[in-house]
Order: sequence, then C-alpha cells, then structure tokens
Amino acid sequence: MKVDYIALSIPVFFILIAVELVYAFYKKLNYYRLNDSLANLSQGIGSQLVGIFLKTITFFGYIFIYEHWRFYSFPNTIWTWLFLFIGVDFFYYWFHRLSHQVNALWAAHIVHHQSEEYNLTVALRQSWFQSGFAWVFYLPLAFVGFEPVMFLTVSAFNTLYQFWIHTRAIGDMGPLEWFLNTPSHHRVHHGSNPKYIDKNHAGTLIIWDRLFGTFQKEEEEVVYGITTPLASWNPVWANFHYWIELFNTSRKANGIKEKVYVFTKSPGWFPENMGGRQFPKEINLDSYVKYSPEYDRKFNVYILFQFVFSLIIASILIFTAAKLNLLQLSACMILVIMSLTSYGSLMEQKKWGIVLEYFRFLCWVLTPLVFNSELFFVQLLIGNTMLVILSFIWFKRLLRA
Repeated sequence: MKVDYIALSIPVFFILIAVELVYAFYKKLNYYRLNDSLANLSQGIGSQLVGIFLKTITFFGYIFIYEHWRFYSFPNTIWTWLFLFIGVDFFYYWFHRLSHQVNALWAAHIVHHQSEEYNLTVALRQSWFQSGFAWVFYLPLAFVGFEPVMFLTVSAFNTLYQFWIHTRAIGDMGPLEWFLNTPSHHRVHHGSNPKYIDKNHAGTLIIWDRLFGTFQKEEEEVVYGITTPLASWNPVWANFHYWIELFNTSRKANGIKEKVYVFTKSPGWFPENMGGRQFPKEINLDSYVKYSPEYDRKFNVYILFQFVFSLIIASILIFTAAKLNLLQLSACMILVIMSLTSYGSLMEQKKWGIVLEYFRFLCWVLTPLVFNSELFFVQLLIGNTMLVILSFIWFKRLLRA
C-alpha cells in the first residue's frame, strides 16, 4: 500500500511552526512576517494540490522501468534500505545541484528560494511543477532494482528530514556538521550572498558537497532570497515569472543556438547582444530592504481567517482526492489557488485584488454544483454558503472603513 508520508506529516509541520513562532516571539526575534509566511504556505498548498495530478503520472515512469527493465531485484533487508537511502540522497544531490545550474530547471526550483526570511514555513514553500521532472533523476534506482514503494518511502523521508533544517533557531551542531546537512549548512544554501550561491545542495548527507566541491561553511551573515527579489505575494506569478523572463530573453537572442542556451545555461547567462553573463553583486546590509509593501493592516484578521479556511479545504482535497473525479478536483483546486492569489493581491493592495475577491465569492458559491449526488461534499460546501455571505459582508465593511 502506498502511503503519502508528506501529507500525513502536515499536522506535525504546523505544530513545529507554531513552536518556532512562539520561541521567536518569546526571544523577540524577527523570524516571521505574516505576509511572507502566508506566501510560503500558499506555495506549499499549491504544490500539494498540483501534486495530486502529477504524482501518478511521474511515478508511472519509475514503475514501468522497474517492472520491465530492471537488472536485479533487491530483497527487503536492512542493507537494501541502507543502500537505497544512500542512492536516493546521492541522486537528490545531483537533481538539486543541476536545478541551480540549468535555467530550465531553476525556473521551477527558484520558487523555494524566493522568501527573504528563513523559518520553517520556507520548508513548505515548494514549486508547483518541480515534481514533474525531478523523478527522472532517480530512474537509475529503478533500473538497478529498488522496489517502487521502498523508493517512495525513502525519498519521502529524505524530504521530511529537510523540513527541520529551515530554521535560524538552531546554531552550530558540532561533529554532526561534518556529515549531516544541518540548519547552518542549509542557511548558506538559501543565501543570496555571492559566496553562498550554489553551495550546499545536500539533502540529508553533506558529504556529497564536500566530495564534489560545493561545500561552504556559514561565515558572514546570510541574506536570504534570490539575487533579483520576486517582490510579490502572488503564488501564480511566483511559479511562472522566471519562465516568462527566459522566454522574453530567448526572443531577443540571435539564432537557434543562443535561444537554446537561454534554457540550458546557468542563471545569469545572457546572449552577447544582451550584455553577456551577469554576476551577482555584493549585498550592502545597511541599505538592504526586504519586500514588504504597505497595506491597510485592518485586512490582516480577514486574510488570516480566509487563509485558514482555504487550508482546510485544501487538506480535505489532499486526503480525499481518490474519491473525486477530475472535474471536482479541478474545480476545488482552482477555487483554492484563486483564493490564495486573492489574499496575496490584498496584501499588495492591488486594485484588481478587490475584483478577484468578489469573483472568488461567486465561484465559492457555485463550486458545489460539480458534486451532484456526493452528499457529504454537497453538505460540506453548500453549508459554507452562509460563510460566503458573512465573508462578503465583512469584506465590504473593511473596504468602507
């Protein structure tokens, strides 16, 4: 039986986020901002929802190779699990490293690095489409004969391990720093300081970075984020902006060869007619300002309340996806992503955000129509009609205040 350990761990993630939040508040540490944290969590929600459609498709390739072309069948022993753990971590390192060194791969992975903060919500900030190609890097494990469910289990726990290292609350961990990926090592990985870029790609074992020359110790203060800040809380834009930049650059490139290079070269590469390669600049901490546009804080409670509701709907979808058809899944996913986009636009004070919020109310009411006879879901969603009305009144009053 295939178990989704990532989905099952979601409650634990939120408990640990709450613990870190309380710790930061008690110590008066500026680890969290509401706008940034909601943007991070929005990416995580979107990733899980899109993943409902991608998981079956991507896992099929591994299963097909294992069933038809494997060289050997490993027995279910402790040594097999150990070898598989090392194999998964090794291929994760190369997948992760190339995701920083090839523009077409970076276009997806960049989402995880956009936050200018570093806390446990950043661990949940994941690309919506990265899983669509990441599986290819692990296919050698299918060829050599590691059973698919074993592979899924080990890769899931490799991902789960990486959650806790997204924190500033843990300092140097002594001898563990030599062979494990720790918060200190991963803080470096999320830095936009020139000396930290493209370093420490490890999943669980930092030994791969030490072996292949990509290790960097945490030294100067880390400035988190990407070299050109996203400057947006819009989750849809966050997933597509770099692709748009690449296509615009490709259009201006001369000849097919240079157009292809735009997607296959590393970030910072540009055709000669556009100035050639650009290198990241040193960061002046005295003048550096994080993206945090001014907006009316009276919307905070409203946005937070609506976000929690969207989170609940998304959680129900994740755990009941097998019971829904494509139309029902799509309708609910679109509603949730539309909602997350609306919250981001309100935190940016976009004028179109008000129109989108009203349109969201309409879609919220109409969504139950796709469920027909599924009584439980009809009751669940139609029962929220009153909540839609109350939200509409609440939103109107906020606009008038």
